[in-house]
Amino acid sequence: MSHILTETKGGVARIEIDRPDKKNALTAAMYQAMADAIQAAEADAGVRVLLIHGKSDLFTSGNDLQDFLDNPPRDDKRPVFQFLYGISQAQKPIVAAVAGAAVGIGTTMLLHCDLVYAAPNARLQLPFVNLGLVPEAGSSLLLPALAGYQRAAELLLLGEPFDAHKAKELGLVTEVVAEGQLLDTALAQAKKLAGKPAAALRITKRLMKQGQMAAVLQQIKLESEQFGQRLNSPEAKEAFSAFLEKRKPDFSRFD
Repeated sequence: MSHILTETKGGVARIEIDRPDKKNALTAAMYQAMADAIQAAEADAGVRVLLIHGKSDLFTSGNDLQDFLDNPPRDDKRPVFQFLYGISQAQKPIVAAVAGAAVGIGTTMLLHCDLVYAAPNARLQLPFVNLGLVPEAGSSLLLPALAGYQRAAELLLLGEPFDAHKAKELGLVTEVVAEGQLLDTALAQAKKLAGKPAAALRITKRLMKQGQMAAVLQQIKLESEQFGQRLNSPEAKEAFSAFLEKRKPDFSRFD
């Protein structure tokens, strides 16, 4: 079971993350399912817009740690990077509805969405450095461009959680919507897009993004190389061991 539900109706292709018992933690199989869903939506002339969401109280807690350790993404051929290439290169508009935890890739994927709606209970976080790793999804390029270097540094270097209102202030979220209205609002906006001239939408999106498209692809590739190297680092091993042992990591031994 991939825990990724898909449905296409009225020109909107919905991709739902559905693994609430594991806080919607993402496995390699789930990344592959999302990558496949994006590819299918891009190829389907009946699809005008994509909508990505989780539950009303949960988007995704990021990677499933055990699956991550069993299937480490050491190169850009792995499912997680296929998903990142797919979402970053999608020609059709992408809408996201975010509630609850949006950790790691749960935050970085939003940089590739065109409209992002978040509930007040959304808690975003970019904890890569705290795990001895580096950012992904082109976020080391896109976040400073979006929010400015110092604010991006605060998020990426400290790796602390931030709420939906701060995400809106940074430009990462389009609008903060009441939790009970989140999915309805995101779906309504997706339907608005689906009713507009499809070619004009795609071309407008391309015009806005084409100036940085090559740089984003290059940055994702560079990040993936560094990410793979950091997985073998003493810092990452200490971070993961501490997580599994439910203790505070000690990085004082490493330069």
